[in-house]
Amino acid sequence: MSLKARKLVIDVLIFMVTVILAVFFFFPIFFNIMSAFKSNAEIMKDAVALPASLYLESFKYLLTETNYPQAIVNSLILTVVSIVFQVLFIPMAGYAIQRRNAKWTKFVFLYFLAGMMIPFQAYMIPLFKELKLLGLYGSLAGPIMIYVAGSVGFGSLLYSSFVKGIPAEIEEAAEIDGCSRVRIFWNIVFPLLGPVTASMVVLNGLGIWNDFLMPMLVLPSGEPKTMVVEIYRYIGEFSSRWDMIFAGTTMSVVPVLLAFILLQKYFVKGIAAGATKG
Repeated sequence: MSLKARKLVIDVLIFMVTVILAVFFFFPIFFNIMSAFKSNAEIMKDAVALPASLYLESFKYLLTETNYPQAIVNSLILTVVSIVFQVLFIPMAGYAIQRRNAKWTKFVFLYFLAGMMIPFQAYMIPLFKELKLLGLYGSLAGPIMIYVAGSVGFGSLLYSSFVKGIPAEIEEAAEIDGCSRVRIFWNIVFPLLGPVTASMVVLNGLGIWNDFLMPMLVLPSGEPKTMVVEIYRYIGEFSSRWDMIFAGTTMSVVPVLLAFILLQKYFVKGIAAGATKG
């Protein structure tokens, strides 16, 4: 077999494996969306069959007869506000850690990384007690503060690795022209951090949007929480409303898919750049 024929065979095998993996990962999404347009009886009768008709009563019931609309608002508030604060503070932390070559910055960086090693379950109870002492338990402010603080370690690592690849001469030239350190960061450095910022927004936003444990435990019971928690209400011990579950899950998946599609180019670029810098 010639070298050209061998290369063609390898390319075909790689393409086939890629298609198989794509189908494998896409099928749960397709199954969820397909089942969202079926009645509960139709799902129980044949789960993998295509819907006989476009059944929209599940969506209508969730949006008009339940607390799901308020849960959508809560999920949006938690995700958007948390991401905004992360983008405001974490890039500055990563920049300061990388540009200030001092012992205290190295200590702070190691402190942030050490926080990533501790599992959430280990400090969950003391954290909830602290939220009660601060008066944040039962409000959206509590989870937002936890999401922002919990992302500092990974975010600082991500940004400091990316800042290392930005030439310091650019900042020195701006400093000679009279720019302050804050203005240098926001006007010159931060625009160059677009790919890594998109990566953090996608990764952390996806985690916050799909989080179940934190809203379930921190937000008050008997009131609308988040989309994921509200979907869980339809899972019973002996029976479940699968039509509501799939309809609610579909509505929660669509914003995530749209955000990833819009930021996909920057997300891949940021991950690739972060892997090569250091």
